[in-house]
Amino acid sequence: MNKMSDLKPEHFEWSCADRIATIRLNRPDRKNPLTFESYVELRDTFRALIYAEDVDVVIFASNGGNFCSGGDVHDIIGPLVGMDMKQLLTFTRMTGDLVKAMIGCGKPIISAVDGVAVGAGAIVTMASDLRLATPEAKCAFLFTRVGLAGCDMGACAMLPRIIGQGRAAELLYTGRVMRADEGERWGYWNALHAPDDLEAEALKLAQRLAAGPTFAHGMTKTQLNQEWNMGLEQAIEAEAQAQAICMQTGDFARAYHAFVAKEKPVFEGN
Repeated sequence: MNKMSDLKPEHFEWSCADRIATIRLNRPDRKNPLTFESYVELRDTFRALIYAEDVDVVIFASNGGNFCSGGDVHDIIGPLVGMDMKQLLTFTRMTGDLVKAMIGCGKPIISAVDGVAVGAGAIVTMASDLRLATPEAKCAFLFTRVGLAGCDMGACAMLPRIIGQGRAAELLYTGRVMRADEGERWGYWNALHAPDDLEAEALKLAQRLAAGPTFAHGMTKTQLNQEWNMGLEQAIEAEAQAQAICMQTGDFARAYHAFVAKEKPVFEGN
């Protein structure tokens, strides 16, 4: 098992308190673009989180009024133009691995979006479990605007599941900005909050999750992501097995005894 509260990454900010980790990209002067190095370090961090015993929830927060402006034009886009196919495929697989790592980390991820979340930044929000934003937040899957397909990092598979095929198709074909009010109405944003309240609301949500049955939350995340590939009968059987496992946890017994005693259960994540 890993303890990650003392992690000291080089290419993004990391803090951890009360079993809640917060990530921020650390180039606010450039609206927090991703680089080759930050992609890799984020991927490896989310991969390690599945084994972390001291983190139950992750907040991916904004920094300096913006979330993420996507791949850095000079550090990523420029070098890509000169790469051969093998090098390009290595890069695109690596970026997709970040999404896989977020999905597979076993912890609920909350994106708290202020300002811009575009390109790969939009993908990070898409790969999160819960999404909060400010009324002025701008989210755009702008790949076609730089001459690329909209099918980047799982967008064609995941975005339609969140907002529907037609809406996703429009955003992925046009690369236009999804306004915050649209995103809330479509179910992309779980809630909108004023900029001054955004992080406090994200923390409040994270604290609620961290105080819950965290082993069971990990099971819920697994089933939410795996059941898209199952038929209904498979899904019902998978949930039966998952729930039987959860019924063996101490948290299930704690909830029962608390109910009998007319008390609020105190979950311990086991």
